[in-house]
Amino acid sequence: MTTFVADGEAAKAANAALIARLERLPVTRRLTLIRVIVGSATFFDAYTVLAIAFAMPQLVDEWNLSSSQVGLILSAGYLGQLVGALVFGALAERIGRLHTLLITIVLFVSMDIACLFAWSGTSMMIFRFVQGVGTGGEVPVASAYINEFIGARKRGRFFLMYEVIFPAGLMFAGIAAYFLAPVFGWRALFVVGLIPSVLAIPLRWLMPESPRWLAAKGRHEEAETVVRKLEADATKQRLPLPEPVVRPVDTLSAARSDWRELFKGIYLKRTLMIWVLWVCVYMINNGLVTWLPTLYKQVFHLPLETSLAYGWITSGVGVIASVFCALLIDKVGRKRWYAVAFFVTTVPLLVLTALGATTATQVVVLAPIAYAILQTIAFSLYLYSAELYPTRLRAIGTGFGSAWLRAGSSIGPLMVGWIVADLGIRYVFTAFAAVALIGGLVTTVFAIETKGRVLEELSP
Repeated sequence: MTTFVADGEAAKAANAALIARLERLPVTRRLTLIRVIVGSATFFDAYTVLAIAFAMPQLVDEWNLSSSQVGLILSAGYLGQLVGALVFGALAERIGRLHTLLITIVLFVSMDIACLFAWSGTSMMIFRFVQGVGTGGEVPVASAYINEFIGARKRGRFFLMYEVIFPAGLMFAGIAAYFLAPVFGWRALFVVGLIPSVLAIPLRWLMPESPRWLAAKGRHEEAETVVRKLEADATKQRLPLPEPVVRPVDTLSAARSDWRELFKGIYLKRTLMIWVLWVCVYMINNGLVTWLPTLYKQVFHLPLETSLAYGWITSGVGVIASVFCALLIDKVGRKRWYAVAFFVTTVPLLVLTALGATTATQVVVLAPIAYAILQTIAFSLYLYSAELYPTRLRAIGTGFGSAWLRAGSSIGPLMVGWIVADLGIRYVFTAFAAVALIGGLVTTVFAIETKGRVLEELSP
């Protein structure tokens, strides 16, 4: 018994020392490379998610799709992402972040090929569902991985400058659609998404496993090797490397991951809160961004090129807002930013309701404003989710949370299709304003602030 306690205390001390060394590391070229490599996969993950929205105006004509069928195809990918987030989040806790990332990339690239040969709405729906399983697993696991390399003071900006690649990928989908779809057809969009994604696969072998995950699994020698390399990089690049400040860490750091812990103690309120935030923000944003190109063409009868260009505007302003958020969120804080963003979003949505959304001009001015404000929440929730859980739960907690992202993303397009068909376009924005209000209230009452705090201090 004495030996067991001594071993446990030694492991606890070793973990505390390792975390202290990680916390003081500067942003080296290796860390930047890790962010770029993971970001390249995330970029084309995002591109793949939205490519179907820009292909849809042509698919509606080619396959004679109804509004309900369009909603089902758009939602199928998000339902697959829900499954992927749950499955691969749990898998990443067992076999590691890198191995799981490789599996997800192979899956969504292979289904990108399958989409090229889709021949009907049903076949596209099936391929998009399976592809969603891969894309749904990649982002939450990548988010946990990136978060675990960087210290508290730099974490928000470092991580979000990686995460901004996701809205950039969404914007790139609109650019590619505008130039390629009218000339080469909708299949060209899937070709573009395929080639760079394939190139990202071998790059996975150039990255180290998360030292926090290795330490949590008791693989201290491997974790020590990774941290030594990062320290050597800082020394070689003549970057400041202050003495580590060792703080006590939790005794459960090497405990086995158990998903049931998400619903116990302090994590129960955090889990339910973050789930509501995921659902609210993505129900609105993916309902908007996936449907707008089709609405411009079908409801307002705009030419294909104009519909795609207007859809691109929405993605473009989302990227600008995301960069702005990445630079400021470490100063403002997560909770304050989210609450203000949710409440302010209701304004353009209610104005659209009051105006009746009777012209494309009204929609193309006000809808992107609402989207851009909420996009600052959407792309940074991976950061916030990863901060709410300890290493043993980080990937699975983020995966479970982002599964509700997929649920919200599935509901959004379906809701738009139903409301447009039965009530008219103006009531879409009424419904979205109500959802944004709920998100703001939940954030104000239940969210916690995480800025500037060490991960192990936030989550024992």
